Amino acid sequence: MCYYVYEWNVDEVIFVHEAVTTNPITITLINMTVVFGVLILLSLMIRLIHFIDPTKPKKVEHEVSKPAAPVAETVKPTVADGINEETVAVIMAAIAAYGSGYRVHAIRPAVSTKWRDSGRIMMSDM
Repeated sequence: MCYYVYEWNVDEVIFVHEAVTTNPITITLINMTVVFGVLILLSLMIRLIHFIDPTKPKKVEHEVSKPAAPVAETVKPTVADGINEETVAVIMAAIAAYGSGYRVHAIRPAVSTKWRDSGRIMMSDM
């Protein structure tokens, strides 16, 4: 409670306000309780908003069909000149080990000058 006197006599102005506690640990616990209480209320409000969200897409259940059995075709990929059979076997084994079910249609060297150009730029900067 606070009393105000309109006359500016300092002796008559009386402020009646006493602290509940001066113990810093009690003040810390009260403040932390308030902060975490507010955070819990905010998280509950966010969950409520996600629960009643009208813009959320509706779940459509799709009928799941069984995957078809893999067809064991022995199609040889087109191999460019200059690539030996061991390299082709290693590439095919790596793809088979990946287990993706991909089929190799062609094996040919990549034509790119990016590494060469990068090396030339680096050499020119020295």
